[in-house]
Amino acid sequence: MTAAIISVTEKGAMQSKLLYEKIETKGFKCKRFCYSKYVYDSAESYESLSMLIKIIFNKYDILVFICACGIAVRTVSPMINSKTSDPAVIVMDEQFNYAIPILSGHLGGANRIAQIIADETGAKAVITTATDTGGKFSVDSFAKANKLYISDMKIAKAVSSAVLQNSKIGLVSDYDIENLPNELCRDLNRKIGICISDDTNKKPFSCTLNLVPQNIVLGIGCKKGKALEEIESFLFNFLEKNKIPLYKIGRIATIDLKSNEKGILELCKKYRIELFTYSTQELMTVKGNFTGSEFVKKVTGVDNVCERSAVLCSKGDIIVPKTAENGITCSAAQTNVSIDFAKEIL
Repeated sequence: MTAAIISVTEKGAMQSKLLYEKIETKGFKCKRFCYSKYVYDSAESYESLSMLIKIIFNKYDILVFICACGIAVRTVSPMINSKTSDPAVIVMDEQFNYAIPILSGHLGGANRIAQIIADETGAKAVITTATDTGGKFSVDSFAKANKLYISDMKIAKAVSSAVLQNSKIGLVSDYDIENLPNELCRDLNRKIGICISDDTNKKPFSCTLNLVPQNIVLGIGCKKGKALEEIESFLFNFLEKNKIPLYKIGRIATIDLKSNEKGILELCKKYRIELFTYSTQELMTVKGNFTGSEFVKKVTGVDNVCERSAVLCSKGDIIVPKTAENGITCSAAQTNVSIDFAKEIL
């Protein structure tokens, strides 16, 4: 996940470096932004906080402000769009006493990320969402942790409301599950329930929240400089032809030579799909029968990028082999689905 660490004072700039060093080790890809008067080391400078947020708000998975909550709230408020697309926003004080998630606590993972930051810095995570403070099941967090697409946010809200009112929620699952929480039961007579299935038309309850496993990995390769629009058009044709809904895509994989390919990065950001990249050596270790290309091998050192990366990322099998058009290649692989109600985000 990508994280922007934003500070506004000299003390905040110093603390931002410490935070950067601590959470980089947890797998976050971080960049620091400091007010121009207090920039040092590898941080980027800014003159206007509001202009900075307009530029970076939709470019990062996480925004961590080191400042007063009021500053952060007023700055991000014009950019807020939807809980399904807004980044996680967390505020820390300059003494690192508290880590406070203020936006996208569940779907964006802010609550969980705040706890990780707190564990690393000695701060206290201040969680205010009702299901968390009450120690109850959160359908948003459960779906995020298990890579499940939420079909209807209004019904998800109704599920959360029922949980807070201590009503039992029904459950039907086409997949094996572990650690079923007390709030859920296998009773088909419940009015509100959750259905975990690939079939969004399956409605076992009068009010059914369909959760769909995002267990398809797309392996992608492309020539340098391919624009988002070209990749997007190719991808949509690929998915339509192979009857794969976009919401089933959980990850995109490619070679590390493409880790800064603008079109691929913009695609992943636009549709909130995780990008995984692998070295030539890693891809060459993948076993299987792949559609080789001497040209690709000459450029990248590996005979096939899209199929090998899809298999490596999914740890599963290819379900759609390599398709190529106008310098873009794509294949699809499928991961095994594991549903665990005790699984945590990250």
